[in-house]
Amino acid sequence: MSVFGNFPTNRLKRRPVKAGSLLFGLEAPILVQSMTTTDTRDISATLNQIEQLANADCELVRVAVLNSQAAKALPEICKHSKLPVVADIHYDHRLALAAIEAGVVKLRINPGNMGDKAKVREVAKAAAAADVAIRVGVNSASLEKGLLDKHGGATPQAMVESAVGHIHLLEDAGFESIIVSIKAPDVSRTVMANRMIAEICDYPLHICITHAGPPKSGIVASSIGLGILLAEGIGDTVRVSLTGDPVLEVETAYLILESLKLRQRGACIVSCPTCGRCQVDLAKIVSEVEEMVRSYRGPAITIAVMGCEVNGPGEGKEADIGIAAGQGMGLLFVKGEVIAKVEADKLCEALQKQFSLITGFAHSS
Repeated sequence: MSVFGNFPTNRLKRRPVKAGSLLFGLEAPILVQSMTTTDTRDISATLNQIEQLANADCELVRVAVLNSQAAKALPEICKHSKLPVVADIHYDHRLALAAIEAGVVKLRINPGNMGDKAKVREVAKAAAAADVAIRVGVNSASLEKGLLDKHGGATPQAMVESAVGHIHLLEDAGFESIIVSIKAPDVSRTVMANRMIAEICDYPLHICITHAGPPKSGIVASSIGLGILLAEGIGDTVRVSLTGDPVLEVETAYLILESLKLRQRGACIVSCPTCGRCQVDLAKIVSEVEEMVRSYRGPAITIAVMGCEVNGPGEGKEADIGIAAGQGMGLLFVKGEVIAKVEADKLCEALQKQFSLITGFAHSS
């Protein structure tokens, strides 16, 4: 299990909501989640991907439940999953009831598309009895027509009004183990909507830039949007929505949280962008260091990898350990103090030995 640093002090205090063994809100850590890309009916493939996500420190996984065949696969998935499972369901309340019975810890639904209120009450009653949380999910692309007409499109105000209506449906059914999510594929609407909903309700908030796109542009949009909200204390659980391997979503989410010092895990590498002074292939060295610490899950430690003596112990002095590569020779330093001069081609080996000495972690190649 990962060891994490301090939690933020400026988080907006949200009411506590439990989902299985997980706690959302209050001063609980901001949880990182993702969603499988497999066909949920393929139990083996789905469990395999969940295991990959668990190995990347994902803390909650959502699976799509499109039909009754997918619902029938849920008991086996929940039984063997290495992560708490969330069922993503639309339209058919019977699938939600089946998911609850299968052992999921949370539902992601839009109460407004479940049919009449009696069906919503039935789902809420079953969820309450099984201690299952419900995430009210509102996406800009699936708003009610009446709200689109009223607000002239999928505006932040329209999304918030939709979410509030769905929250009231559950509250009217006596259900309050609610997590709220309001998302759009662009930063501005997502930020504005979440600021608004944070002011008018105190349920935990799941934040995400939905359908953010392929990795390069999606990571940029997610980093900006989630970074703004998290820096303002908004957000109790996050997903980075990217096209591709969901493991990258988890890795990116942690990098965002780590950059704001909201979660810290394992090794954080800081490295210079290089310039004309650099006499080595620093990108190659950084890749080697990344591989060296990839599976480290101990207390947080910062490693500096610098391209010359100028950017060495000075600019890397806040790091716990580091190296500065020069032409033919380099420096190994700890807390900004040089402890050894090392031949350039042995810098990574020297760094690894020092890293193991400090952490007790032995890298297996």
